[in-house]
Amino acid sequence: MSSRLTGDETALWKAAARVLDANWTGTATAASPGLYPHQWSWDSAFISLGLARHRPARAEAELLSLFRGQWADGMLPHIVFNASLARHAFFPGPDLWRSAEQPAAPRGVQTSGLTQPPVHALVALRLHACARDTDGSRGFLARLYPMLAAQHRYLATARDLGAAGLAAICHPWESGLDNSPAWDRPLAALPLPPTAYAPGHRSRTLPTGEDYDRYVRLVALLRESGYDRAYLRESHPFAVEDPLFNATYLASAHALAEVARIVGADPAPHVETAQRVHAAMLDRLWDADTGCFRARDLRDDRLLPVITAGSFGPLLDPELPAAHVRNLVDLLLSARFAGAAGYPVPTCDIQAPAFDRGGYWRGPTWISTNWLIWYGALAHGLPVVADLLYGSTMRLVRQSGFREFFDPFDGTGRGSHDYSWSAALVLDLLAARRAPQAA
Repeated sequence: MSSRLTGDETALWKAAARVLDANWTGTATAASPGLYPHQWSWDSAFISLGLARHRPARAEAELLSLFRGQWADGMLPHIVFNASLARHAFFPGPDLWRSAEQPAAPRGVQTSGLTQPPVHALVALRLHACARDTDGSRGFLARLYPMLAAQHRYLATARDLGAAGLAAICHPWESGLDNSPAWDRPLAALPLPPTAYAPGHRSRTLPTGEDYDRYVRLVALLRESGYDRAYLRESHPFAVEDPLFNATYLASAHALAEVARIVGADPAPHVETAQRVHAAMLDRLWDADTGCFRARDLRDDRLLPVITAGSFGPLLDPELPAAHVRNLVDLLLSARFAGAAGYPVPTCDIQAPAFDRGGYWRGPTWISTNWLIWYGALAHGLPVVADLLYGSTMRLVRQSGFREFFDPFDGTGRGSHDYSWSAALVLDLLAARRAPQAA
């Protein structure tokens, strides 16, 4: 890799920085002002990676703004609502979640009742690694550490629904890959509600119709239970152990152990969490027949059939056995994923009947999943894979701008324009290219 940015990359850097500056609200960065005006959990984590390369103080403010929405039980919600916006600026808004009615929810901040992939400790450690003010960064980590530890305790205590060491998601939105075909089977088992939950509202993203009714139905069930842990464990109809969610949980547990060492706390609980998740992923989510990780539906105790980009999430596990790494790389480079896509990595197996090149998380390429696979490839010493992901991502944004997602065959940009995490992760990739030791 080059030790310096080329002129072309410098222009790309400036363009990405302009997107983040334009989307800053004063307290956080909107994912996309016109379409997603609030603060999303893993969006903010990724956004802070880019801000760390551009405006470090704002990167820290981004994460702290998100964690002001953390519930007393440690749950970090997937949306923190911007109170300055009209209540109906986005659906589903605060009225669906009714967080103010929940004793564990924060006062004065309206949030959702779901969580998202817990990448935050990994991101916090990466912010520290590239910080110029080491002492100031250590102080930030000391402030954030109790919140991160509480987030991980929540996952270990409230979300180990299979009692095997993995965290379960209770709604497709918690996966981050909202309408992925991986969720089709458990969603299909959920009866449609008898009445419309939001008459007059239409989804402003691509998943629509019966699927969206089921998404809202799952939220209503959670809300009506008071987001109760016993209900989640015993009765909630959607409970899935997802490889991508658990891979971010594992990687963040390793990172949280290192954060603990930096701030003078005990790293042992976080090391134990990482070891537990590592063993459980291999035992419960690895499918030897297909040579990859697949999500497990806890309600019928079966692996879900569709293979998605989430199957590559466990590359974030630094202790993943070499044979498993080779199998994942073979699948990644095959005609089912990168081998048949001009702009990889598609988010669904191209050969699956459910694949849809324009269908949100049902096939298009996203920069977030590219970044996660790139990061995992670096950890396993896979420069060919890492360079493929870097080059593909840069070609996408050069051709189509900082779009929400992209056609994996021709690179056409789709969804929102000036999407914050697309710009932010390009900044992080460019900075890693300029300073490989920070990657």
